[in-house]
Amino acid sequence: MYVAAIIIDETGRAPAGATPLYRHLYVQVLAAILLGVIIGHLWPATGEALRPLGDGFIKLVKMIIAPVIFITLVTGIAGMTELRSVGRVAGKAFAYFLFFSTLALIVGLIVANTVQPGAGMNIDPATLDAGAVTGYVEKAKHSGLVDFVMSAIPTTLVSALTGDSLLQVLLVSILFGISLSMVGEPAAPVRDLFERVGLVIFRLVAILMRAAPVGAFGAMAFTIGKYGVGSLANLAGLLATFYLTSAIFVVVVLGIAARLAGFSIFKLIRYLRAELLLVLGTSSSESALPSLMEKMERAGCAKSVVGLVVPTGYSFNLDGTNIYMTLAALFIAQACNVDLSLGQQVALLLVAMISSKGAAGVTGAGFVTLAATLSIVPSVPVAGMALILGIDRFMSECRSLTNFIGNAVATVVVARWDNALDRDRLRLALDGGAPSPLAAPPVEQDMD
Repeated sequence: MYVAAIIIDETGRAPAGATPLYRHLYVQVLAAILLGVIIGHLWPATGEALRPLGDGFIKLVKMIIAPVIFITLVTGIAGMTELRSVGRVAGKAFAYFLFFSTLALIVGLIVANTVQPGAGMNIDPATLDAGAVTGYVEKAKHSGLVDFVMSAIPTTLVSALTGDSLLQVLLVSILFGISLSMVGEPAAPVRDLFERVGLVIFRLVAILMRAAPVGAFGAMAFTIGKYGVGSLANLAGLLATFYLTSAIFVVVVLGIAARLAGFSIFKLIRYLRAELLLVLGTSSSESALPSLMEKMERAGCAKSVVGLVVPTGYSFNLDGTNIYMTLAALFIAQACNVDLSLGQQVALLLVAMISSKGAAGVTGAGFVTLAATLSIVPSVPVAGMALILGIDRFMSECRSLTNFIGNAVATVVVARWDNALDRDRLRLALDGGAPSPLAAPPVEQDMD
């Protein structure tokens, strides 16, 4: 028996026995996204009606996120020879998160001052519909530091695994993993059981991911059907600036970090192309979280590092969200003719650094965090958020993509930093030698 490889010969034809291109999930997801755009544009009402397909798929993935994190983190920590290794990895991860999150805020600030996408709009804040953003402002009131810390503590040990808070899952997983490690040999059967359960969980992930094209189709059809391609025209400058800034941050800033760690950012993006298309189609980086964890392990990152860095990164390493925050805040100020001094801009940046952590794990975190920041900085009218509410869905896609790539880079960098990276496996994976967990089932044939 052998598994057919994905190889294209010099004539451009797939050799006999190779998996056809259309069976690869990234191709299916891309086709689904394009079909969703067409349906949403030509038949908007139909596109809006397809929203349950996207929402249903995201709910399916969220259903499995807590078990994936719990199993990965518990078995990873339990397998560590020294418990202080957990603190060392966590310390390095948070040092990385703090540096690059702050850098993303600064990049957004510099670009907003250079390009000035909101200049010349001359908007009177009194004419804006403040009621449109009231809900986000109310959420922001409950995203302070104290609320953030308290929300990370579950009601019971089990409720963390049945709720929707990644932070609660992280807390329980770390404590349980440490306890398992401290018990030692008597807990070996439990550790072995969790490792076997992990095999079943990741097989379940592979099964759920086969529905990814359906989810991406429904989500994209809804987005285009509800908001329309034409809604992008009025604020095209801000959208273009945000997408370009995010692209530069990924290619230049994260690219340098990747190069220093010994790998290519472009090869990493190619390796994660199926997940990135899924994130693009659903506007949610959570939809690809289980697959990211599996692929980072396949690429040679230690399970303990993957279990710590990826879930915490989803709450604390939001590069795309941070770029969006400073860029959007200054866009609103410029559009409303609010002249911010350098000191006020620095204060805005400092507030954003804190509020971006306080709103971690909140649904619609990007917009909620922006509301929290503007509520604390009275110079910029909160009502100005109504200017970008219509295109926030399109900006959300870019935020999610940038956040996702940032967390993938962080995982490899921290693993390399902690000497927990198998460089040969990483090289093999990025060069196309490791199968994707999102790929279609391999074709097996009998050898003669």
